[in-house]
Amino acid sequence: MSDYDAPSAGDATSVHPNPASPSANGAAGAPSWLEEAAHGRVAGRRWPVVLIVLFAVIIAAGWIANQVPVNYYVITPGDATPVSQFIEVPAGLNHPLTGKILLTDVFVTKLNALSYVRYRFLDSNNQVVSGPDLFGPTPNEGQYLDQGYLQMAQAQNFATAAALTRLGYTVTSTNAGALVYGIAPHSPASKTLQVAQVITAVDGTSTPTDCSLIGALHGVAPGTVVTLTVEQSSINDIGQVVPGPTAQKQVRLAEPPKGLVDTGCGAPTRPTAYLGIDPQTQQDWHFPIKVTVHTADIGGPSAGLAMSLGIIDSLSSGRLTGNRIIAATGTIDQNGNVGDVGGVAEKTVAVERAGASVFFVPAVERATAQAKANSHLHVYAVSNLDQVLRILERLGGSVPTNPVPAQVAP
Repeated sequence: MSDYDAPSAGDATSVHPNPASPSANGAAGAPSWLEEAAHGRVAGRRWPVVLIVLFAVIIAAGWIANQVPVNYYVITPGDATPVSQFIEVPAGLNHPLTGKILLTDVFVTKLNALSYVRYRFLDSNNQVVSGPDLFGPTPNEGQYLDQGYLQMAQAQNFATAAALTRLGYTVTSTNAGALVYGIAPHSPASKTLQVAQVITAVDGTSTPTDCSLIGALHGVAPGTVVTLTVEQSSINDIGQVVPGPTAQKQVRLAEPPKGLVDTGCGAPTRPTAYLGIDPQTQQDWHFPIKVTVHTADIGGPSAGLAMSLGIIDSLSSGRLTGNRIIAATGTIDQNGNVGDVGGVAEKTVAVERAGASVFFVPAVERATAQAKANSHLHVYAVSNLDQVLRILERLGGSVPTNPVPAQVAP
C-alpha cells in the first residue's frame, strides 16, 4: 500500500505528497511542517541571547539604583544586650547578678533607591521613614546624631537619680546654664556655637536656665554684639559628652525670623533679637555614691528605664529579675516616670532574638510591641518605675524594700 491514495483519472489535484518527498511545487520548496521546525530552531537559539541581555539590563539597573540616594531611612532591629556591662558602681556595693536586664536599641541607616525597594516591600521587620519624618525640626543628620548623644547623657543622669532615689539615697541637682541643644542653619549662633556647649552668662549676667538666657536677650536690638560666657563641652567620636574650658564668645544678633515666638517661659513673647539656638536647662547632678554608665555610640533617651533597673539590681540583691531574661525600653525622669519612645516594633524583634521572656514598654507602645511579640514574650505596659518593680516582684524577683544607707561619693 502506498503512502498516499492513488490518483483518480484526470485528477492531479487529489495527490497527497509523502512528507519525505519533494513538494508538489518542486524541489526548491519545503512543506510547512519543515518551515515550522526550522523556525523553532532559530527561536530556540535566540532565547539564551534574550536571557543574557535581560540579565545584563537587570544588573545595570540594580547598579544604577544602588548609586542613587533617596531621602529615606530604614529603622531595623538593633542589639539587645545586658545593661550590666555598661554600669559601674562601687565594688563594695556591687552584687552578683542572677538574671539579665537587656538594653535594646535600633539601627538607623540611610537608603538608596535599591535598598529602599528591598526594605520597603520585602522585609516586614523594618520601618522605612522619610528624612523629614525622622529628623523633624532638626536641620541635618549630623545635628540629629549629636542630639541623640545629648539625650543619652541626660538619660544616664535621670536613670541614676531615679534608681538611687528609689533605693533611699538623697539626690540633688542645680541649674548650671543654658545647654545648646540645637542650632538653626545660617543663624548668628551657627558661626560661633556648637551643640552640647553651655551658655552660663550674657554680658556678665548669669543665665542658669534656658528661660534666663531668653530673658537676658529680650529687649536687645538686632545688630547688637553680645558677649556669651560659654562652657565649651563637646561630643567625642564615640558619642560621649566631654566637658571643656570656659571661653568668652562674641555674637552679633540678627533680626528674628518672621513668626518666631519664644514659648515655655511664661506668656509667649516675640523676641527682639535672634541668636538661633534651641536651649535647654543644663543640670549638674549630685549623687551620694558614684555610679557611672558607659555607653559608646548609642544615642537617644530610650535606655533610661533599663539603666535604672540595672542600677537597682547591682546595688540591691542582684536578684531583681527572678533569674529571668527581661528587657525594657522607655525614657525615665528623675522621679521615675516612664515616657514613650520610637522603634518599639523593631526593638521587640531584637529582644525576642536575645531570648527575653519579659518586655517592659511605655503604656502607649503596648499594642505595637504586642503585634510583634511571639508566644514566649510577655509584654507589660508601664508608666513609672514603681509599677515595673511591682510586676517583677509578682514574677519572683527580689525587690528592695528597705532604704539603702546613704554613703558619700568618693
